[in-house]
Amino acid sequence: MESSRILRVLTQDGVFLFITRIARMFGYGFLSVILILYLEQVGLNQVQIGLLLTLTLIGDTIISLWITTNADRIGRRRMLIAGAILMVFAGVLFAMTRNFVFLLIAATIGVISPSGYEVGPFLSIEQAVLSQIIPNERRTHLFAWYNLVGSFATALGALGGGSLVQAFQDSGVTPLGSYRMIVIGYAIIGLILGVLFTRLSPAIEIQAGSDPSRSTSPFKTRFGLHRSRGVVLKLSALFSLDAFAGGFILQSILAYWFHVRFNVQPAILGSIFFGANILAGLSALSAAWVASRIGLIRTMVFTHIPSNILLMLVPLMPNLPLAIAVLLLRFSISQMDVPTRQSYTMAMVAPDERSAAAGITGIARTTGASLSPVFTGPLLANAALLNFPFFLSGGLKIVYDLMLYRSFKAIKPPEEK
Repeated sequence: MESSRILRVLTQDGVFLFITRIARMFGYGFLSVILILYLEQVGLNQVQIGLLLTLTLIGDTIISLWITTNADRIGRRRMLIAGAILMVFAGVLFAMTRNFVFLLIAATIGVISPSGYEVGPFLSIEQAVLSQIIPNERRTHLFAWYNLVGSFATALGALGGGSLVQAFQDSGVTPLGSYRMIVIGYAIIGLILGVLFTRLSPAIEIQAGSDPSRSTSPFKTRFGLHRSRGVVLKLSALFSLDAFAGGFILQSILAYWFHVRFNVQPAILGSIFFGANILAGLSALSAAWVASRIGLIRTMVFTHIPSNILLMLVPLMPNLPLAIAVLLLRFSISQMDVPTRQSYTMAMVAPDERSAAAGITGIARTTGASLSPVFTGPLLANAALLNFPFFLSGGLKIVYDLMLYRSFKAIKPPEEK
């Protein structure tokens, strides 16, 4: 079976990167279910929360841009450890203060995931390393497994975070105290992540002189790209639009919406997003099979459009069971574009551009996503506009799908030529 062959050929470094992916995504899911509820408990209003989420993503963008575009030159392992330190910093400061200014500092400088999905420099560098250690024809399958374990870890984190909060509150702990314990747990996970990254070997680094096309142009020196910069910048612009649309319905925002609309409690929220992320992971795994038959770009577009139609149907459901059912159906196909998008990006660039290409496209996504929450906050504060983020998100994502297909349908990765 293709998948078992891929897992067998992973080096020890590849195995460690799967372990760090699991630990990190568990932490993101663990925090995302209660993040907005926690910020509300420390005294922030919806407008402040939206601003904080935006600055969280902007800060991640700036820091990740520098780390990922310099990782191949300074050292991938060093940069991964630096990202873990920033994750610890954010968790500790969030847990220690109610002061809005200090929370802004933690959000801007540290690594916090309000979405439950990847933020910071980790994904970009890990993608570059994994692409270096596996043949082209197996890259999409590897990324599918990589996303599968991440989705399962996020699901377990969401379930664990929601259940733990409920257990604390049932035992008499205040809501604020129970949420703070989750934030502290997030910081501890960051510490564990840093230790794991120290175990990576020098084999994960780019080998000097490995690509004869290397350039010393100012653009290459500053941003880590040379011959592929046109494709990368075009992809980045499109991915930014997709992420801007997705920023209207971050996992923490979805959790808050269910809490306000249907009065769903933390333990149930955790269960909802446990199921959603399990289905998302399975959809990512099936993407490799679909892509091997119809191609990466078609898989990205033809599965994404139905997913976004389902997203817009969620707030139209008259009761909680139907809203959950449509959301879960949406998640069952929502992530099929993720491993295909990652694989396509890695296929389009030279080996010594991979960290930078993954970083720049990832930063473009984070930048897009960082702009939406500042608009979402006021929408959530207005009962008449509570459902509007779903329609904005789904509609803009469909526009992205059509633009992506038009721009790249004729540009094939090496394994499809």
